[in-house]
Amino acid sequence: MSARASRRAWWRRGVATALVLLLAATSSACSARSTEWNDSAYEIAGGGSNGVYYAYGDELARELSESLGIRVSAAETAGSVDNLLRVSSGEALLGFAQGDAAADAVAGVGAFDEPMPVQAVARLYDEYLHVVVRADSDIAALGDLAGRTVSLGAENSGVNVIAARALDAADVDIATITDPRLDLGESISALERSEIDGFFWVGGIPTPGIAELATTTPVRLVPIEQTWVTAINARYSEAYRPSDFPVGLYGLDESAPTMAVPNYLVTSSDTPDGVVRDVLTSLFTVRTDIAQRVPVASLLDRRQAIFTGPVDLHPGAVEYYRDQRD
Repeated sequence: MSARASRRAWWRRGVATALVLLLAATSSACSARSTEWNDSAYEIAGGGSNGVYYAYGDELARELSESLGIRVSAAETAGSVDNLLRVSSGEALLGFAQGDAAADAVAGVGAFDEPMPVQAVARLYDEYLHVVVRADSDIAALGDLAGRTVSLGAENSGVNVIAARALDAADVDIATITDPRLDLGESISALERSEIDGFFWVGGIPTPGIAELATTTPVRLVPIEQTWVTAINARYSEAYRPSDFPVGLYGLDESAPTMAVPNYLVTSSDTPDGVVRDVLTSLFTVRTDIAQRVPVASLLDRRQAIFTGPVDLHPGAVEYYRDQRD
């Protein structure tokens, strides 16, 4: 055999070996998943493209697609309420939702006309109420928002829910506010152009879009009094806790009081148990990798993930967490 023929044969054997290994790896990944998956294209209901929900959902979708050999993508949505509606209808397999909106969904109150068939997969991290104004604004307190143009969040978003509750606790008549109902990306652009006086947002910290905004347009965060948090909890689902934005976040010179609400990954109560177990296995396996691009993913903790009340854990999630203790 000539040297050229020998090299050609060696190359062909190498390619064949690589293909065998690739097929074996793909087969192994697929065989490891539950048989309860089907050939459908699955969706994760995220949020606006500038927020943490979408970034986290996009990373999780990529991981599920690669490790399980299924088709999963993240969808841009209006936020928590929209996500809960999509999950309950079966349009989305998974969705991100604030704990307060999720509590309303299972109770069938607030934005929901009837109880929604949603259950929790995991408690992921806490989100923080942002009331963002320009640094040179004369707005110093929530009371100063009366008579102003302020986005209270996109329609069917969890931001709407918490904004209304915070304003009520501060004795601000929401009817006095001109609300263009913008999503996060639209709110950021409108504040940059001085078309609005401020906007509400609820998300993990740092929220990428607001962090980017702060590099070009200095901002401040209007404080949320801790007594208001107590008042809101007394009236609603006790989903909130007092918290603070740390110095340095978004260029802040001093910390600012706010309130936090837990964030859940949710699914329909009809989702097969094996599918939920596979999702959780992937979620915890790659959390460190995802955290390199979505910092809040580092806050996922298996010991805390089970605390999703008043939203029940999905039976598949209960099985997963129980198995991890054995």
